[in-house]
Amino acid sequence: MWNNNSLAGRRVLVTAGASGIGLDIVRNFVAAGAKVFVCDVQPASLDQLAGELPEVGRCVADVSREDDVARLFEAVDRELGGLDVLVNNAGVAGPTGPVETVSLADWERTMAVNITGQFLCVRLAVPRLRKGRLPAIVNLSSAAGHLGMPGRSPYSASKWAVIGFTKTLALELGPDGIRVNAILPGAVDGPRIRAVIAAKAEVLGKPLDEVTRAYTAQAALGRMVTATDIANMVLFAASDLAASVTGQELVVDGHTQALS
Repeated sequence: MWNNNSLAGRRVLVTAGASGIGLDIVRNFVAAGAKVFVCDVQPASLDQLAGELPEVGRCVADVSREDDVARLFEAVDRELGGLDVLVNNAGVAGPTGPVETVSLADWERTMAVNITGQFLCVRLAVPRLRKGRLPAIVNLSSAAGHLGMPGRSPYSASKWAVIGFTKTLALELGPDGIRVNAILPGAVDGPRIRAVIAAKAEVLGKPLDEVTRAYTAQAALGRMVTATDIANMVLFAASDLAASVTGQELVVDGHTQALS
């Protein structure tokens, strides 16, 4: 049972926090007593969030757009009055298919959201985090950020980039007391992975059930992980329970050694 109070009153920004993994992360921080601000590209999801958690600040922002990120941090300053934790959760699945079928536009869009978006947010977060309490950055990568993933070259490349970015930031920001870690989810059960599985089944010309079983069987635990599993690790990484943990790949994948 979570009984750590180091997150009470902490000011937290979660990107893409209105649905999916991001929403579970937000719920965890709110339950731990943090003050949370969320951005998302889906206004409808933000409206639903407002109904569930009216105390959470929110705005529409695409983290791959520099102007959007600038407006986001202006809103964070107004609503939170500073920043203690940045959770870089925003990401896209990117295209599915052999590398020779990937368009430059799809490649660039995947990189823009999955790694450039983290850079744009970190760049503005750091001056605020230096003034924060127990400051931390948590970057969402993927099991595809330390393993190859056939048919998902843009996604895997972007998530490997997150690991290099994280480890470099941990060294660069350590003297300021800012911890930086990456979370590497395995296949997370939900609409996004179901769409990816369907796309891969179509590309491979295999039955959907067969490809689904491959995703389930690739973990030693024989199942997909949940959004709550990931949110719990984010909460730990941001708390003072992880006070000496930085520059790490925190893998939550049921022990996956190869990706389908």
